[in-house]
Amino acid sequence: MKKSSSPNSVLRALASGFTGAVVVTLIHETVRRVRPTDAPRMDILGERGLRKILRAADAPQPDASNAYGLTLAGDILSNGLYYSLVGSGRGVWWRGAALGLAAGIGGVTLPGPLGLGNGPSNRTPQTRAMTVAWYLVGGLVAAATALWVHPSAKMKSGIER
Repeated sequence: MKKSSSPNSVLRALASGFTGAVVVTLIHETVRRVRPTDAPRMDILGERGLRKILRAADAPQPDASNAYGLTLAGDILSNGLYYSLVGSGRGVWWRGAALGLAAGIGGVTLPGPLGLGNGPSNRTPQTRAMTVAWYLVGGLVAAATALWVHPSAKMKSGIER
């Protein structure tokens, strides 16, 4: 019989996931200020998505400042929950890399088909590379955090102290 997840393991997974999400957000926000011409603009994609959802729900649109704050919070929440999948079970490093790459590739390929535009994450080869790289970093940070907050997982990941 499989043992269910303990509250501590869920909290550890969430802690590692939110650490990865905060790192991704910090990288995006820092690089967009340093390299405005080709940095990924996931904040713009998030804002477009938020406005699209609110329009579909016939809900009022927030002003630019509130939309930005809601988008940042939504990014951290959704990425945190997504990256929390890294910290459960075996193969933490592989799972972090795979989920990070999947998020980065999705960040480049999905906005156009979702009607959010291609420019913010697909503008130049550098923009595409940064988008994939930042999400990969987030997955690896989540993996490192999972191993740090749960040292017994090191044996499961194939890493010994």
